[in-house]
Amino acid sequence: MLAQYLFFFLSFVAVFSALMVIIDKNPVHSVLYLIITFFAIAGHFFLLNAQFLGAVHIIVYAGAIMVLFLYVIMMLNLNKEIEPHKKNIPKVIAVISAGLLMICLVAVLIGAERTMLPAARDSNIGLVENLGKVLFREYMLPFEISSVLFLAAMVGAVMLGKKEIH
Repeated sequence: MLAQYLFFFLSFVAVFSALMVIIDKNPVHSVLYLIITFFAIAGHFFLLNAQFLGAVHIIVYAGAIMVLFLYVIMMLNLNKEIEPHKKNIPKVIAVISAGLLMICLVAVLIGAERTMLPAARDSNIGLVENLGKVLFREYMLPFEISSVLFLAAMVGAVMLGKKEIH
C-alpha cells in the first residue's frame, strides 16, 4: 500500500516538474526542474526493484548530463533582446507531434501487460547482485574486451591531447 502511494507521489512530481520544464521561461530553472524529474524517475526504478538502473540514472542523467546542460546554458548567457521573434507555426506542429507521440505511447503501454514475458515478472531481476553474476559468468570475455578497448581509447585521447615538444 505504501509503494502505491509512493508511486503516485513520484508520478505527480515527475509530471509536474516535466511540465514546469516546458512552462518556465528561465532556462536555468528549467534545467533544475529536469533534474527533479530525473530523480522522480529514478525513484520509480527503485520501486521496481531495479536499484542498479536507478543509481545509474541518477549518476549519469541527474549528475553528469544535467551539470553539462547547466554549464552550457550559463555560458551562453541568453538574452531575450537579442533573440529574434519566432513564429507560432513550429509551436503548433510541436504540440501536434507531441500529442501523436503520447497517443502512441498510451497504445503501447495498454498492450504491454498482455505481452510481458514471465521472466520479466521476477522480483529479483533488477538487483545488482544478479546483474554482476550474469556479467561475470556469461559475459566475462566481452566485458574484459570492452575494458581493454576503453583503456586504448583513454591512451589515445591522452596522446592526441598532448602537446608536441620540439
